[in-house]
Amino acid sequence: MKTINHLKPAIVILGSIFLASCGNGDKAAQQQQGPPPATPVSVYKVAAEPVTTVDSYPGVVVALDEVQIRAQVGGFITAVYVKDGQKVKKGQKLYEIDRTKYQAAYNAAKANVQMAQANRDKAKKDAERYKNLAAQDAIAKQRVDYALTDLANAESQVAAAKANLSSANNDLQNAMIVSPLTGTIGISQVKQGSLVAPSTTILNTVSTGHPIAVDITVNQADIPHFISMKNNPQAVKDSLFTVQLQDGSLYKRQGRIIALDRAVDPATGAITVRIGYPNEDGRLIAGMTVNMKVLNKSTENELVIPYKSVIEQLGEFNVYVVADSNKAEQRIIKIGKQFDKNVVVKSGLKAGELIVSEGAQNVRPGAVVKF
Repeated sequence: MKTINHLKPAIVILGSIFLASCGNGDKAAQQQQGPPPATPVSVYKVAAEPVTTVDSYPGVVVALDEVQIRAQVGGFITAVYVKDGQKVKKGQKLYEIDRTKYQAAYNAAKANVQMAQANRDKAKKDAERYKNLAAQDAIAKQRVDYALTDLANAESQVAAAKANLSSANNDLQNAMIVSPLTGTIGISQVKQGSLVAPSTTILNTVSTGHPIAVDITVNQADIPHFISMKNNPQAVKDSLFTVQLQDGSLYKRQGRIIALDRAVDPATGAITVRIGYPNEDGRLIAGMTVNMKVLNKSTENELVIPYKSVIEQLGEFNVYVVADSNKAEQRIIKIGKQFDKNVVVKSGLKAGELIVSEGAQNVRPGAVVKF
């Protein structure tokens, strides 16, 4: 038993010596390995260049001229002169409302005018005769005054009768409904024999198809940009506005801004911009929904980097900048519009700086890179 007690301190001492020798060995190995090797990457030199991006807006095709056809007088439709979807010219007959009572009213008004004119002529002759008699002191002056009053009343009656005749004539003419413009008529909302009410019943709609327009809604912050494009005489030549149809095809004709709405919608902070297009072949139809492609050309050169070099972390955008001694420095940047495979940098970088464009996933802040 005593021998065993003497052996325990010796074992502990030997173990300590062994551990110490192993620790010194690891340190020596680390000193022999040196710093970690540089991480291979590809780099990109930041440069400023002209930038053209394409902004996309949902749009609606609208007719520049469109009129709802309503009856101005009431009655039954007695004739329909056009077919649905037909091309019509201004002044062409479209519908006829039963004209019987309007013709009768016109004839009566015309007769009243003739009667009033006859009474006026008689009063005029009486007034002239009494004036001559009064000049000879053959009648009292009061009688002349009465005759002149009768003449004035007769003139008023003629004017009233003519006004009634004009109103009756308007009603008679309005019983024949004609096209207010040259364009295409839609599908009729009434048939022959239908009863229509004045100013309320919509009979049909006529609209022009050439030229035509597309309405888009843009943020109020973009108003100065769109005003500058509106005033740009090269807008059509530069093809700033291109319509993409629902089948993905592009409308070949080029448009220009013809109007900005009078006010910004306070509820949305947006304004409507109207872009006009020639439409001889009728490919654009009012009511169609399209995608408007708007070229956005920068007025000054902007910093551009490959989008794949950008790292997004917690809502922030970062890149690795190659600093002194080829050490990677992580930097926060603010980005602008993305186009093709590149993105505009608004702040955080300067022209001429090198950034890691490929291999950033293997880089750590402060690490040495090689390229």
